[in-house]
Amino acid sequence: MNREKYREILLAYTKKAYENKLFAGTSGNLSIYDDENDCIYITPSSIPYENMECEDMVVITMDGTVLEGKHQPSSEWKLHANIYKERKEIKAVVHTHSPYATAFAVANMPIPMILVEMLPSIGDAVQVAGFALPGDEKVGIEAVKALEGRKGCLLKNHGAVAIGEEIESAYITAVYIEDAARIYYLASTVGKVGEIPEEQLEIFRQRMK
Repeated sequence: MNREKYREILLAYTKKAYENKLFAGTSGNLSIYDDENDCIYITPSSIPYENMECEDMVVITMDGTVLEGKHQPSSEWKLHANIYKERKEIKAVVHTHSPYATAFAVANMPIPMILVEMLPSIGDAVQVAGFALPGDEKVGIEAVKALEGRKGCLLKNHGAVAIGEEIESAYITAVYIEDAARIYYLASTVGKVGEIPEEQLEIFRQRMK
């Protein structure tokens, strides 16, 4: 895939995430990892999404050196780089500030397995990564821990992270995290939330193989 195509795909999913209110203002960030050239295509820092264009995408090395682009990369580039370093199968990261997922992150509350759909889309219950200041390398370190065995997690007092083998699956996981958080919240206002029994989840895991 050529560099222009990477930029086009990244912009398309960035716009889609913004339109679906997975983040607001200039918060949140997306990236795609180009394993052939060992570089990251990432959204720029502090550019309004409604004005963002293909040429605004930034290409960086794994250590944050800018290879191409007229802007600074997202301040959370270390989060993305650390995930790519530790999860070799991952080729895309979507970091959101969607309202329900972020509410659970602020409350430091994991989202348990309440929907069967969470298993194929997220992999397991959504855990909360330990707190780290935005932009710090520790954000990525804590995220990798919380992502073990799954494709999404919450960042304490911050937001959510979804990962995938391509940008489409990472985006879908981000949507499912927000949906699970919303349903969990709404269910808790109605009555006691029932989690799916582990033995039933194991049956479903076997069916997925």
